[in-house]
Amino acid sequence: MSENLDPRQAPIAPRTETSDGSRERGEFRAVLYPHRSLGPKGFLVLMIAIGSVSFITGMVFLMKGAWPVFGFFGLDVALVYLAFRLNYRAGRLYEKVDLTPQALTITRVHPSGQQESFDFNPYWVRVFIAEGPQGRTDLRLASHGREFAFARFLTDDERREFSHVLSGALAEARAALA
Repeated sequence: MSENLDPRQAPIAPRTETSDGSRERGEFRAVLYPHRSLGPKGFLVLMIAIGSVSFITGMVFLMKGAWPVFGFFGLDVALVYLAFRLNYRAGRLYEKVDLTPQALTITRVHPSGQQESFDFNPYWVRVFIAEGPQGRTDLRLASHGREFAFARFLTDDERREFSHVLSGALAEARAALA
């Protein structure tokens, strides 16, 4: 299954091939991206709509003599723009999951480009979903009495789905060792 998925199209983009396209037994690779439902074109349209409504409403207040209100409408637009830009920046976070029969490595790449890697022995690590109130989930890896939470930016259903996929891949990697 060779897929080149755009990170904005699918939050879970599994890659289970080697560089030459063949799949090694017990290997699994996935890249987890946060979902962003509003693309750049939609963001531009939204900002134009918000800016237009704020400008027209501000002009009405300006013509009635309430000129300070006009500035507050501009401030609202600037704050909405800033909030979206910060959200898009946070959306550049992603996690790479690399599994071989010898190691499970999760690499978290922050929006700044800083990388953190976490290594586990596939024989000992277990995948589980911690269920919280109202069906909230937390995807975790457990090994030797320690737990590691990851994929927090995925939805609850995506975390459940990925836990099944990763559990299956771990079972295959363990079988490859035998």
